[in-house]
Amino acid sequence: MMRKIIESGKPVTVSEVKNILSRREKEGELHHEQKLALEYARKFALLSEAGSKSLIGQLLKLKIPRFKERHAAKIVDFMPENEDALKTIFLKESVTLKKDEIEKILKVVDKAR
Repeated sequence: MMRKIIESGKPVTVSEVKNILSRREKEGELHHEQKLALEYARKFALLSEAGSKSLIGQLLKLKIPRFKERHAAKIVDFMPENEDALKTIFLKESVTLKKDEIEKILKVVDKAR
């Protein structure tokens, strides 16, 4: 079956990757790279797809300046437990988090855990 590739630029979480590839696996054989990605996603998806989307929504509602959906997706994938782990996600980003923003993010993540 030929699939059309659509580039939306929308970030996806590991949970979403797991569900997409699991559906495709049921439809037919996956390519080697897809099998590896599915194996990784099954191991490391920390939330369900619905849980991931919900957490992204909650993080975006915090209205942190320059905080984008891609940042929220990374947070969902890693589920940081402390300030240092959260800061690691933003090392190469143009977003500088204030102490109160870090606390808000970690609080939302802890509730979802």
